Amino acid sequence: MVHTNKGDSLISMFLLSWLLLPLQAAGQDFDNIEIITNHVKDNIYYLEGSGGNIGVIVGNDGVLIVDNQFAPLSNKIEAAITDLSELPVTFAVNSHFHYDHTDGNENFGKAGAFIVAQENARRRMESTQVLATGRAQERYDEVGLPKITFTDTMRFYFNDEPIDLIHTGPGHTDGDAQVYFRESNVIHTGDMFVRYVLPFIDQNNGGSLDGMIEATDRLASIINDETIIIPGHGQLSNRNDLLNYRDMLVTIRGNLTRAKVQGMSPQEMLDTEPADGFAPVGDSTNQWLLRAYDEYR
Repeated sequence: MVHTNKGDSLISMFLLSWLLLPLQAAGQDFDNIEIITNHVKDNIYYLEGSGGNIGVIVGNDGVLIVDNQFAPLSNKIEAAITDLSELPVTFAVNSHFHYDHTDGNENFGKAGAFIVAQENARRRMESTQVLATGRAQERYDEVGLPKITFTDTMRFYFNDEPIDLIHTGPGHTDGDAQVYFRESNVIHTGDMFVRYVLPFIDQNNGGSLDGMIEATDRLASIINDETIIIPGHGQLSNRNDLLNYRDMLVTIRGNLTRAKVQGMSPQEMLDTEPADGFAPVGDSTNQWLLRAYDEYR
C-alpha cells in the first residue's frame, strides 16, 4: 500500500495546486523555472518544469512530444529539446486537455507541430470548461486545437518505434490518452497515474473514481514488470507502483461505498477518514473525498 507521513506537506501542495490551476500561468514566475531533462531509455526522455511531465522521443523522423506544460515555458522547452535533436517537433500529443499539460499547444502549433489528442479532449478544448474544482479553463484558439484525433487507439511508426495512443476509457477526464512506446517498453500515462497520491479526478469533464480504477486495471494488463512508466507528475515508476496506486483507489472506494450503504451524510463520511494512511487529513483531502462520494449519490 501507499502510505504518507513526512511527505504530507508535499501532497497537500499538489492537491492545492489543482485548486489554483487556472491561476498558475498568471501567477507563476516562469523566469525562474528550469527545464530538467531526464533520460528514460534509448532515445526517449522526459522533461520536468512546471506542469505535467513531457515525454520526448527523438530520431531521424524528428521529434514527438507528449504534453507541453504552460505556454510561457515553450521557449525553454524547445531549447531543452534542441539539446537532444536538431530536428523540429513534428507531433505534440496531448494526454488530456488540462492546460498544465497543453497550454503550449498554440506555440507548438504555430511552430508547425501537428497537435494530436483523443477526440473528447479536442471537444473540451473547443469551448470553455469548468473543472471539478470550480475553476475555468478557457477555449483554445484554432492553432492550438488538435488537428489529428482518435477514439480508441491509434499507432504511429516514428523513429523506428511503434507508438500506441490508447484511450482506456473515462478516468481522469473523458479524453485521456496513454502513449506506449512499445519497442522500448516505456509508457506515458498522463494524469491517469501520478505520484502525489490522491489524483485529481475531473468529474465535471467525464472523470470518475470508478473510471480511474478501471483504467489502471487496463493499463496494468497492457504493460509488464519491465515497463518504465512516465507518470503525469512525479518520478519514473513501474508496474508495481501502478498496482499499489490502484489498490489505494480501490481501498478508498470501498470505504466510500461502505459509508454510502450505511446511509452516512457527507460529514459523517469524512469523520470516518476514508483516506487514512494514504493522504493527510485536511481541506484538500476532504474536498477530494466529497467529490468522489458524490459520485455514489
